[in-house]
Amino acid sequence: MTDTKTPLSEMRERIDSIDRQIQQLISERANHAQTVAKVKGAGLSAIDYYRPEREAHVLRMVVDRNDGPLSDTEMVRLFREIMSSCLAQEDPLKIGFLGPEGTFSEQAVRKHFGHAAYGLPLGSIEEVFQEVAAGHADFGVVPVENSGQGMIQVTLDMFLTSDATICGEVELRVHQCLHSQAGKLEDVKRVYAHAQSLQQCKTWLRINLPGVECIAVGSNAEAARLARHADDAAAIAGETAGKIYGLKIVAQGIEDRADNTTRFLVIGRSLFPPSGNDRTSLLITVNDKPGALYDVLSPFAKHGISLNRIESRPAHTGKWQYAFFIDVSGHIDGDALQAAVHDIGESAATIRVLGSYPVALP
Repeated sequence: MTDTKTPLSEMRERIDSIDRQIQQLISERANHAQTVAKVKGAGLSAIDYYRPEREAHVLRMVVDRNDGPLSDTEMVRLFREIMSSCLAQEDPLKIGFLGPEGTFSEQAVRKHFGHAAYGLPLGSIEEVFQEVAAGHADFGVVPVENSGQGMIQVTLDMFLTSDATICGEVELRVHQCLHSQAGKLEDVKRVYAHAQSLQQCKTWLRINLPGVECIAVGSNAEAARLARHADDAAAIAGETAGKIYGLKIVAQGIEDRADNTTRFLVIGRSLFPPSGNDRTSLLITVNDKPGALYDVLSPFAKHGISLNRIESRPAHTGKWQYAFFIDVSGHIDGDALQAAVHDIGESAATIRVLGSYPVALP
């Protein structure tokens, strides 16, 4: 009897067999996740099972094992979704973010928590902090800095009055698009966007839409909502927001910097153990005296701690008093960082650990 199978049909059968094995293994993983939940005890919610340090460790191993042909980014995304679905079997995590639907903040939520988490769109960064503090959201995701425009001051200022802790960070490449109803550049008489996005695209706007009114709004998704109701208006937003609100793309990639990236913080109510590659954020106020900042920074050098970032903000405790937001390498449980913080405490007015959390995957 002649074998009628072709090489193509054989490959398809092999792929089907692999798919069955993958599905069986995913189901097995989900069963193990359920067993872990039972071992931890009944009556717990998703936040009690969520371990960011464990997830970070798993995803780093995914990257280390990856030999292609899929990129590290794709492999991490696939495993993130598997972990997200396994965690959400009983009760999905509730994640607050700057809404409405379609913002870059929502994209950061999906990148970090996966699509099985429940996204809670909120009207402002302040509301995200408030909902996390009240327990209405398990975690929140807020923008903290942009590679071209610097720090998001409202986020830093919230840490001066909020007890929120930093549990993680997300880096998101931001590609801006100009959207409108008609999709024609010559029809645009005004542009809506978040203030940060207007700054990120200011050179493109100056060259391509000189004299057009630029109006800052609460989010880029809000800009898209406004633009869909006006024939002569456009919005700067991501591609997703344009699709959600039924707009056409006028121009793509209008950000001034090709490497335009926004860093987001994951905020919660607890500190977590080390993951093996961590960053610690500190909030320090100093007494007004000569050499005060030197006294704060020198212990890091003394104990071999790498300083990643320092930013100052008015401390809101008195005129001309400032607080310093400092990011350093390592976890607060580490001996070297413990020793440095102890030394700083002798000269600082106050020192608070905002969080120790896994460094964002590249």
